[in-house]
Amino acid sequence: MLGTMRRLWQTVRPIRFRLYLGLLSAMTASIVALMIPQVLEFIVNRLGSDATAATLWTGGAIVLALGLVEASLIWLRRTFAVAPSTTVEKQIRVHFYEKVQNLPVSFHDGWGSGQLLSRMMSDINQIRRWIAFGMIMAVTNVVTISVGMVLLIRSSAILALIFFLAAVPVTIIAYRFNRSFSVLSRLSQDQNGDLATTIEQSVQGIRVLKAFGRGPSALEGFTEQAEELRRTEVRKATAIARFDMFMFMLPELALGVALLVGLHLTASGQISTGQLASYFATATLVVGPVRMLGMLLGQAVNATTALDRHYEVMDTANTITSPAHARPIDRAAATGAVRLEGVHFRYEDAPEHVPDVIDGVDLEIRPGETMALVGVTGSGKSTLLQLVPRLYDVTGGRITIDGVDIRDMDLLDLRALTAVAFEDATLFSDSVRDNVLLGADPSLSAEQAEELLHLALRTADATFTYDLPEGVDTRIGEEGMSLSGGQRQRLALARSIAAKPAVLLLDDPLSALDTKTEETVTGRLREVLAGTTTLIVAHRTSTVALADRVALLEGGRVVAVGTHAELMENSARYRWVIAHQAEERRRDQDIETLTGELELRAIQEEGR
Repeated sequence: MLGTMRRLWQTVRPIRFRLYLGLLSAMTASIVALMIPQVLEFIVNRLGSDATAATLWTGGAIVLALGLVEASLIWLRRTFAVAPSTTVEKQIRVHFYEKVQNLPVSFHDGWGSGQLLSRMMSDINQIRRWIAFGMIMAVTNVVTISVGMVLLIRSSAILALIFFLAAVPVTIIAYRFNRSFSVLSRLSQDQNGDLATTIEQSVQGIRVLKAFGRGPSALEGFTEQAEELRRTEVRKATAIARFDMFMFMLPELALGVALLVGLHLTASGQISTGQLASYFATATLVVGPVRMLGMLLGQAVNATTALDRHYEVMDTANTITSPAHARPIDRAAATGAVRLEGVHFRYEDAPEHVPDVIDGVDLEIRPGETMALVGVTGSGKSTLLQLVPRLYDVTGGRITIDGVDIRDMDLLDLRALTAVAFEDATLFSDSVRDNVLLGADPSLSAEQAEELLHLALRTADATFTYDLPEGVDTRIGEEGMSLSGGQRQRLALARSIAAKPAVLLLDDPLSALDTKTEETVTGRLREVLAGTTTLIVAHRTSTVALADRVALLEGGRVVAVGTHAELMENSARYRWVIAHQAEERRRDQDIETLTGELELRAIQEEGR
């Protein structure tokens, strides 16, 4: 815990002065509050002798003034601490988002999105609450208890000893609570992240759940996860309740014993009535911070757990970065010549006995050429495509663009040279315009951007967007789910075209289109991509026909390269793959048709 808190203290360096002022205000307010019982002692002691109205009015005025000063200091504490803590919260959240954006795809392959969302929102919120309140109040309470004990001793050493003895079991109980509660806190926050992942997946896959009638099954699984979280939260609440019970019981017992002993000491004349009154008034003020120890300790544990989860992501090594001295790239002069030399790739978690996914590929794509990658499922086509923009890094060999190793390029330069359209189109909850122009040159004028938008939409046969309620300014909803699969795929293709890359990477971008639409898009692509080097993963013969040459992948290796006609004539394996893919495509279309019918039936039944 101490190591984690030290790291947090480094994080809050920019606002330390404000935190110091907040801490000073809080401690001063606490000491001012402890002065009120001393005034009370003075008044009570004078009541039995020569008390006058002036004495009472003076004492009351002092107490009122101390109360006003205390209230003002509490207001200052909030003013000094709250606003800066929200600034730090924003910075932590922005840095976390930046880190997540920069981490390689392999990191995201192993992390649930709900876990990252939980760390981004609830965990960082916990950290902010600790900075703004918990950290300051923890120190303030220690000072209050320490100064209060001194004042209790001043009133009566014997009574102070009674109160002090009650603090010994409190310390032991607090230590044991910290150990057990930290485990429960981490478990609860992890379960919250898992639950968020389940919710997100269910929302994204709602059509599939409805189509296959798996809603009740999904609800059953979600209910089980929610019940696990509920049990954990009940265990946390029980631990806090047990701790709070001792925090309330032990000080109250100490005060009860002190009252009996104090009355005896007062009756025997060992202490004055004013000292007894001052003791109990001071003890009442000290009991509050003692009772608050449970809440603050629980908050400290929650904050430490949140910080550990936060640093778990922030400490993840980024294996795909720009080199320290990147080669300068002139995007305008790039020809897009791509060369793969002895390229190998294997996933980090792959067992040693499993061969490389890409197992020694040598391939050259000439400037302006369209090269199709063909192979059976699992041959490494999509993986090979993702190596070019360094979504994954080669584990052997190298890839060059215009003779420059892509690992010697700045990542921003590399990804400005390339654009990718995936088979599984991902769109953002934004307008059609912003989705399509996502990768376009930001320096374009409004007129140029509009021309580019129209060209990209026309090429991808996505001009249907002009007929949407607000045209190309229509927001298409989360992940574009308001559109059909073919429409989403065409918009994703338009986005890659609008980027005007030197190297265009297409991962079967026409798979969701019907034959007629595919022919239209293919013809326009051939025209628009005349000067663009294109590497395309193909599963249809019509898509292969778009290519100048075809590379056949088998077991992560290129086993044949040539035109479609040449390979059909000379390669039996190529003929088998093309025939097999055609059959596989028909089977996929049958499944898509069945899924659509099931989804429509589910929606109709739900409407009834």
